Amino acid sequence: MKPIQESVGKKPMLGWLIFLVTLVVVFLLGLLASSIMERRAESVYAYTPQVEHGQWEPRNEVWGENFPREFESYYNTADTTFRSKYNGGAMIDMLEVDPRLVVLWAGYGFAKDYNQGRGHYYAVEDLRNTLRTGGPVDDKTGPMPSTCWTCKSPDVPRLMNEIGVAEYYAGKWSSKGHEVVNPIGCADCHDSETMNLRISRPYLIEAFERMGKDINDATHQEMRSLVCAQCHVEYYFNKKRVKGSAFVQLPWDKGMGVEEMEEYYDEMEFKDWTHALSKAPMLKAQHPGYEVYLKGIHADRGVSCADCHMPYKSEGGQKFTDHHIQSPLNNVANSCQVCHREETDKLIQNVYTRQDQIIHNRDKLEELLVRAHVEAKKAWDLGATEEEMKPILMGIRHAQWRWDYAAASHGGSFHAPTETGRIITTGVERVQEARIALVRVFHKYGFTGEVPYPDITTKAKAQEFIGLPMDKLNKEKETFKKNLVPEWDKKAKEREATYQVKM
Repeated sequence: MKPIQESVGKKPMLGWLIFLVTLVVVFLLGLLASSIMERRAESVYAYTPQVEHGQWEPRNEVWGENFPREFESYYNTADTTFRSKYNGGAMIDMLEVDPRLVVLWAGYGFAKDYNQGRGHYYAVEDLRNTLRTGGPVDDKTGPMPSTCWTCKSPDVPRLMNEIGVAEYYAGKWSSKGHEVVNPIGCADCHDSETMNLRISRPYLIEAFERMGKDINDATHQEMRSLVCAQCHVEYYFNKKRVKGSAFVQLPWDKGMGVEEMEEYYDEMEFKDWTHALSKAPMLKAQHPGYEVYLKGIHADRGVSCADCHMPYKSEGGQKFTDHHIQSPLNNVANSCQVCHREETDKLIQNVYTRQDQIIHNRDKLEELLVRAHVEAKKAWDLGATEEEMKPILMGIRHAQWRWDYAAASHGGSFHAPTETGRIITTGVERVQEARIALVRVFHKYGFTGEVPYPDITTKAKAQEFIGLPMDKLNKEKETFKKNLVPEWDKKAKEREATYQVKM
């Protein structure tokens, strides 16, 4: 083999070619090194703290000084224009869409008002406006406890730290109205020094402890779901723990499935309310999104809530988590198509197909539950005894718990369609068993006719059917918003002016 010098000497063009190739390679390596150094410098600059603040700083805009990309993307949750087949970002009056809900929740606050929640940006505003929190004339009246603020604001962990957890849970909802003013945000999920994900609500930590687990052992990927589980879970108000307070507690002691939680509630004879028509001791499922998600294929594959609802994005050479918390259907490219290779239309149709199948059966269960409540009222009117009615009412309780659990999980028909379908099926079984037992009661008391299905074709008709004084409730709410809310805002501004932030 000839030496390369000899080859170059005989073929000078080869030497020039080697020289030019070497030059190009060196140039490209230089560009790569320069880009890496530039991005590192940009990263350091981008995350150099501009302000210093404590862990309990509730104002998202203060945190946003240090993390502008995350802050700006978070405030996109104010956009309510997206609409999917069933839900979306806009406010939807669910009682108008489905008046059967009014009858199912007769005697409970949700029969007055139930709107689909908008983005996290509106958490405080929407809670102020809902009729469920009533129309108190001052800060000591109103139907709901302070606990109702718990998932709505980073002012909540601030208050828990300042006055204590028991004192935070004490009193009426309106008594904390001037304190809870900042919408869901940074301090709810992040450590102020490291920006690591953290749990700011004590009841989630306590639930893990009662199950013999340490939440501090959770991986970063698990934390990308657990910070969501601070609010998107089933819970109840424990009023026996400290007199005068209503603690949030998660019913996971026996397990995190629908039957295990039902058993937990039954053993302690807990009820959220007594149904106004059937007199059944009812359970109100809150929003068990986390528990249902755990039953699905995405959780089984290690996909977190944030992977789909807060996917990573790049901007200016920086990769960060998009804090525009929203439906993945409005961001298919960055959420679904990171793993799935199907076209956008196909992926969206897959979601709608599962939703259609689940919601069809869920609607049928709703109708059967309405019939059961109305028929139970007829049984009472005929003179049925408590002994006769007790097993029937428990059947209605268990059936509606399953319906509500499936409906309130918000996305459960896609997160875990198999489990959600199973839950609805068992609900149908239980309500039909209760209705068969009611027929036996009817025959005993000489009634052989059919109990008519009520005219509840509109929200107004349904609310009139269960006896709600809507004009009075709406007037009380308007008076409250006119008189008390401005006072809350004034006090909040005065307090926040005392906060210390170092620039």
